[in-house]
Amino acid sequence: MKIRREKQSTRWALALAAAGIMACGAAGNAIASPAESTSPVIMINKAAETTPIKTNAIRGSISELDGSGGNIAVLTGKDGAFMVDAGIALSKDRLVTALRQLGVEKVKYLVNTHWHWDHTDGNPWVHDLGAIVVATPNTAKYVSQTTRVDDWNYTFPPLAEGGRPTEIITKDRTYQINGETVLVKPISPAHTDGDIVVYFKKADVLVLGDTFWNGIYPFIDNAHGGSIDGMIAAVNEALGLCTDHTIIIPGHGPVGDRAQLLAFRDMLVGVRKNVAALKQQGKSLDEVLAAKPSAEYDPKWGQFVINPAFFDRLVYQGLNRHSGDPSTH
Repeated sequence: MKIRREKQSTRWALALAAAGIMACGAAGNAIASPAESTSPVIMINKAAETTPIKTNAIRGSISELDGSGGNIAVLTGKDGAFMVDAGIALSKDRLVTALRQLGVEKVKYLVNTHWHWDHTDGNPWVHDLGAIVVATPNTAKYVSQTTRVDDWNYTFPPLAEGGRPTEIITKDRTYQINGETVLVKPISPAHTDGDIVVYFKKADVLVLGDTFWNGIYPFIDNAHGGSIDGMIAAVNEALGLCTDHTIIIPGHGPVGDRAQLLAFRDMLVGVRKNVAALKQQGKSLDEVLAAKPSAEYDPKWGQFVINPAFFDRLVYQGLNRHSGDPSTH
């Protein structure tokens, strides 16, 4: 199943280009330092003020909403909606309209796949619709305090108290709602140190948050527990949860399938291998970037939010945060 990437991608790319985060110059390797560029958060928020919300029917009573930061999954039914992620608060009015078009008047549960603002900024208004906010301890910690992301040159204030998670989970939890069995699964540090994946068992729909960016290089939050090895391990775990019938909702990019998830894993492994070989030779970060270790993957994967140099840097800086090489598992 393939769903065409809509205006969200174009607006994000334009916003980040203006912020100096996309590839600069003909070589596409230069990247503005965070201190020298406008925060992409500001640019993305500006785009979120006007971006239309696109509703994609997935399977059964599950839909996916895009246009407000990260992709949002919604299970509808008489028990109240079960949402995965809440997008950016500036999209509230359009998201409420989209939810009402799906018949949603109340939300029973909202799961945060991780703490980043493009997935949690809408927590307060979703809580106002009745939602119990579910997250890991680290996600709850980050959204409840002032948190800095140097890679984005932005300091996030704490969420309003009503938007902070109150149902904190450290191990798998199953919810029975609207005739569906929903597995909410905390995983080892990957994109951050507080990631969750969600599996709708009856519908066979897997929601992976930012441990999967379909067709594009991902951001990895090394400063908050993420790493390239953790990302690879998370994708390997997700591959074990799904089959060729499973529909997979990524954090960013179009809704996909197991083959696309496998391609994402292989890209992560390939770039990691190339960067690690250079790092083991004693190459500095600048020398590694000059060698273009992701060059064979860049035409497909390096055309969106995270440019090749930015991704190569994230891989370099995040190596060896986990013991062992997950690409061999």
